[in-house]
Amino acid sequence: MPIKNYTTTIKASKTIGEIQEILASRGARQIMIDYQDGRANRVCFTIDTPIGLQAVVLPVQPDRVLAVLKRDGVKADYTRAENVAWRIAKDWLVDQLAILDTEMVTIDQVLLPYFVDRSGRSVYELYGSGQLMIAGGDLP
Repeated sequence: MPIKNYTTTIKASKTIGEIQEILASRGARQIMIDYQDGRANRVCFTIDTPIGLQAVVLPVQPDRVLAVLKRDGVKADYTRAENVAWRIAKDWLVDQLAILDTEMVTIDQVLLPYFVDRSGRSVYELYGSGQLMIAGGDLP
């Protein structure tokens, strides 16, 4: 079965606007869309957390979505993959905020991998490069 939203006809620009509205309604202080070669490839924002204002970067990678669509036998071009990628990112964000609404988690638990330091490196990138070590062990 093809990936979620593979049939979407909603343009990436509309979905990006929806993401901005969602973030603004949830207290984001600043919202910026990064572009590469004229195409949006990530949403950056700042939001209050229990330990203060935090910068967050959510990447969106249509090239990877295009590869998956093709692997799944879906006829697609880059624009279609871009529309699908942004729709999936929006759905993910909505779902993360829904679990936040339950008060089972905090904003930092949900978005931690996407927090960035002053140089723009995400927690996930620091972990992946071995600069952030997490001790393994048994489940509590």
